[in-house]
Amino acid sequence: MQLYGFLSRQELQLFKLLIGVSGVGPKGGLAILSTCPGDSLSMAVLADDAKAISKAPGIGAKTAQKIIIELKDKIDIEDMIAGETISKPMTKASGVVGDAVEALTALGYSQTMAYQAIKSIENVDGMDVEEILKKALKNIF
Repeated sequence: MQLYGFLSRQELQLFKLLIGVSGVGPKGGLAILSTCPGDSLSMAVLADDAKAISKAPGIGAKTAQKIIIELKDKIDIEDMIAGETISKPMTKASGVVGDAVEALTALGYSQTMAYQAIKSIENVDGMDVEEILKKALKNIF
């Protein structure tokens, strides 16, 4: 029996998801979490950033791509922004947050930067897309 420790419940949930991917064991899961902790891993998965995930020792490009494919529907952008990374299944960012992310990427910002800018906004719930965009752009600059 082996014992693993995590700093947060979020890391534990991500670890469980990672070891559920074929080809990723506990050692690989821990390596990924130490290279891309918490929100960084979630953003890498949502942004299809296989390079960030493959920086972990023992994780190649194919395994990183497999992780992205298998976890993309298990990580919700709106819950990640609210601070709860693991949630209900989704295919893409949805609602006003999804629209704001799409608008920022259309302006030339990376998805990761767009996610981070929106995440730093307090009380996103109840805002419309224009308000989110204004505050996100202020956070970027």
